[in-house]
Amino acid sequence: MAKILATEIRAGNLIEWDKRLWRVLKQYHVHVGGRGGAYMQIEMKDIETGQKRNERLATDEKIERPYIDKRKMTYSYQDGSSYVFMDNETYEQLSLSAEFLEGQSGYLLPNMEVEVNFHNGRALGVQLPASVVLEVLETEPAIKNATATTTFKPARMETGITVQVPPFVNAGDKIRVNTDDGAYIERA
Repeated sequence: MAKILATEIRAGNLIEWDKRLWRVLKQYHVHVGGRGGAYMQIEMKDIETGQKRNERLATDEKIERPYIDKRKMTYSYQDGSSYVFMDNETYEQLSLSAEFLEGQSGYLLPNMEVEVNFHNGRALGVQLPASVVLEVLETEPAIKNATATTTFKPARMETGITVQVPPFVNAGDKIRVNTDDGAYIERA
């Protein structure tokens, strides 16, 4: 097993905590100005029991990362409440439920390459790319001469998720979205 810094943990990673395997659902880097140092707030889910837990880790703390067999797979299609992936080497298909993906399904596009993590032959999690390009299906009309401001408006993406975007983004635009927190990055 390898150790990684708390600041290197990303959503979708698998870590060992209290001698059990956990999937990281969300991670936040928190810095309280003037009152102590920075820390990582991590929301994780036990692989076996489904129990969720929040932990606060020092930024220089090291966490055990179990040996994971990472396989490159391509997302093929959605079949009811399941998502079908194809192994890029063996061409075998793997079906994963929507609850298994824990909110990551909103970033999946057909033919997208992802990394599926296996531990002892069992699929444990999906590692998405850091960002994806999605098309805006529906949003309020753009404001004329709008530039980057601190105000945002909701926009519904082609995958069904809603992302807060700047006022100059229109329906039909393609934007880059962070897969860790669902934040708008830039126009694509």
